[in-house]
Amino acid sequence: MTSFLRTFKRCLSLAIILCLTLAACGGDPGPSVESSPASSGCSRVVCLYSSYAEAWLLAGGTLVGVTDDAVNERKLDVGDAEIIGTVKEPNAEAIIALEPDLVIFSEDIAAQVDMIDVLTNAGIACSGYRVDAFEDYAEIMKEFCEMNGRMELLEEYVEKPREQIGSAREKCGFDGDGPRVLLIRAFSSGIKAKAEEELAGAILKDLGCKNIADEHPSMLEDLSLEEVIAADPDYIFVTTMGKEEAALSFLEGMIEANPAWESLTAIKEGRFHVLPKDLFHYKPNHRWGESYEYLGELLSE
Repeated sequence: MTSFLRTFKRCLSLAIILCLTLAACGGDPGPSVESSPASSGCSRVVCLYSSYAEAWLLAGGTLVGVTDDAVNERKLDVGDAEIIGTVKEPNAEAIIALEPDLVIFSEDIAAQVDMIDVLTNAGIACSGYRVDAFEDYAEIMKEFCEMNGRMELLEEYVEKPREQIGSAREKCGFDGDGPRVLLIRAFSSGIKAKAEEELAGAILKDLGCKNIADEHPSMLEDLSLEEVIAADPDYIFVTTMGKEEAALSFLEGMIEANPAWESLTAIKEGRFHVLPKDLFHYKPNHRWGESYEYLGELLSE
């Protein structure tokens, strides 16, 4: 989606939300349409995805309902917000019972998208988002801060990480000749190569690296150790899904079963890195700059 279309979509979404929330509060969505839900007294917000819940809180908002990942995985302080199901199975009845003015959901999660008709038919404003890169996050934060009347927070939570990202790009200094990398996602029963659809993959590409999965797309479906050995990447990065210990145990078993891995440049020169979950499994929000800096440091060694 082009930058123009993203901006147009967000502006249209915000306008609809403001009109619906003002109407829910008995307001007249006329000249006062610029008023935010929070400033209009309509601040009952439910979030169905922990990353967006954190962004909403960073933008000065409060929540009345969240999915359990916000508390159990992201460890957010959500105050008195109720748990309204899981990220993949949110409970529509529990959401409606909270009488929210706005429900924030992820466009990447089918179960959430599928329930939007139910919520909108109940008169609840819904806004969906998708974050693939830092600028997507920056756009969301601008919208959230505007809705909460806290535009001053953008300096700390958007502009500061943007500066960190710029510094990381300059430090790497790759100009069309970046290192060749392999990005692996490991879980308890398998491993897969990942490209720019993965958070770390998008950052590696932005820093000028060449992902060998782009040269060998079959790796995205079935990671062939023989192809990896033939490609001989300069760096190997690993992200884990689920329990990290089980994921790494499976990966180690695969590697140990094929002694040829020891011949890889990345292994021999100590450029095999397991990336921390808090910066590379979840969307890092205000820590995007730290994610860039982390990879930038490894790539500068």
